[in-house]
Amino acid sequence: MSQSSSIAASRGGLPGGAALRSFPAWLVGLAVVIPTFMEILDTTIANVALRYIAGGLSAPATDSEWVITSYLAANAIILPMSGWISTRLGRRNYFILSIAVFTIASALCGMAPNLGALIAARVLQGLAGGGLQPCSQAILLDAFPVEKRGTAMTMFGMAALLGPVVGPTFGGYITDNFGWQWIFYVNVPVGIVAFFFCRAVVVDPPYLKEQTASSRRSPMPFDFTGLTLLSFTMIAWEIGLSKGQEWDWFGDPFWRVQSLAVVFVTSLVALVWHELRTANPLVNFRTLKDRNFRSCCIILGCAYGVLYAGTTSLPAMLQTLYGYDATMSGLVLSPAGLFAIATMLLVGRLLGKGMDARILMTLGVLLIAAGNYWMAIMNLSISPWQVVWPRVVIIIGLGLLFAPLNVAAFATIPIAIRGSAVGLLALLRNEGGSVGTSVAQTVLERREQFHTLRLNENLDPLNPAVTNILELGQKLFLQHTGDPVAARYMAYQLMANMRDRQATSLAYFDIFWVASVLALSLLVLVALMKKSTVAKGTHVAAE
Repeated sequence: MSQSSSIAASRGGLPGGAALRSFPAWLVGLAVVIPTFMEILDTTIANVALRYIAGGLSAPATDSEWVITSYLAANAIILPMSGWISTRLGRRNYFILSIAVFTIASALCGMAPNLGALIAARVLQGLAGGGLQPCSQAILLDAFPVEKRGTAMTMFGMAALLGPVVGPTFGGYITDNFGWQWIFYVNVPVGIVAFFFCRAVVVDPPYLKEQTASSRRSPMPFDFTGLTLLSFTMIAWEIGLSKGQEWDWFGDPFWRVQSLAVVFVTSLVALVWHELRTANPLVNFRTLKDRNFRSCCIILGCAYGVLYAGTTSLPAMLQTLYGYDATMSGLVLSPAGLFAIATMLLVGRLLGKGMDARILMTLGVLLIAAGNYWMAIMNLSISPWQVVWPRVVIIIGLGLLFAPLNVAAFATIPIAIRGSAVGLLALLRNEGGSVGTSVAQTVLERREQFHTLRLNENLDPLNPAVTNILELGQKLFLQHTGDPVAARYMAYQLMANMRDRQATSLAYFDIFWVASVLALSLLVLVALMKKSTVAKGTHVAAE
């Protein structure tokens, strides 16, 4: 048995050594981080390929965002169930089963003949992927001794933050060189390797085996009512956000949005009422009584909303307005990944020295707001590097925010309900990303209409700039066509294209403006939190 295993086994109630057999802790950590990184990577790898997917499957571009939101929503639904399933099946069995189903679902995504089939496969992929994150965290915590848990969670934290950051770059390269199907097919060989790797080195520790055996002898009742209400709540919420703009929100003559709103509010109220009266709730809302945890839930949900809103909007903006291909738009996002790693390592050291988490969170929120504001004041004449640096500022801010947030969130949570708190925080994190994606699309469509109408106000024959452009355009096209009527028509079309491009750019910039204001508003929640510092032996990376 390795030295790390012996140390972990000697800690009272921390049977990490039994979970490792004769394998060193770092090898177990590597085994579980590989499929976790693969799962988190898939939350954003399709972002740069959404328009390619829509075109390849003959679907509307506005519906392609379901490739992202369906995955995140399914992922969020399964997270609260993962603890119960892990106890019944055994953590190792559940983890390996999740890898297998995720790999199969990835293959089905690549083979999808239409958008509906792709979304269904993404839901299956999200359901399987939801079990990977909590299981990998638990395995890492059992594998490493207490004094090295910071290292263990840093491994997980890097996967959690780097996945969304490098996803667009990797996805762009694959899409341009092999086709969008391969952003899903690439998971198959990685999943197969991860399946056999984890099957060989991961074993449930004795205490977990006892829990599994006990749960099978005396099964803990599962909260099926809570699961049903949660599913109705999230499905109504997601569909309403994604289709609301298309259906004219509450002006929908067919009452689809109104009906979804009723289902959402009714299901949410019923869910909260039911879970507060249930002994073993699927979602333990009692954890929200803690002031720090309540604030951190809101902050993390909003932060992931900002992250995913930018990660989905930026590649689309670069491809639509600036003519970048998928590879180039991904490369523009990639340098931020290096800064993410450096930031997390620095934050770990600062927290380890006793710095108040609220200070780092405040700095992180300010950088997120500043980076998004920088994006909001861009124009149509920028170079790639003028997009890279604002993105770097945003990612540094997120790196400063995530680890301290987890320290603050669990600093005052009782150990007895910490597992429920982790599940709720993970659910809100994923749902925040899903909501951010949908809201960004809504802001884009509504503000594009607004800016088009405002720009039209100045497009009249009495405007000298308009007259000048029309005359220059007509002369240019007349040289090529020799037809004055056709040249005049083409000049008008040129002006319309200029207007549309400008309106679209302003709409994209408005997304970053909203993100900046939202990030800045989070300072109020940070100010309401209690002082949070790291005690010796506490892990300081992503929870």
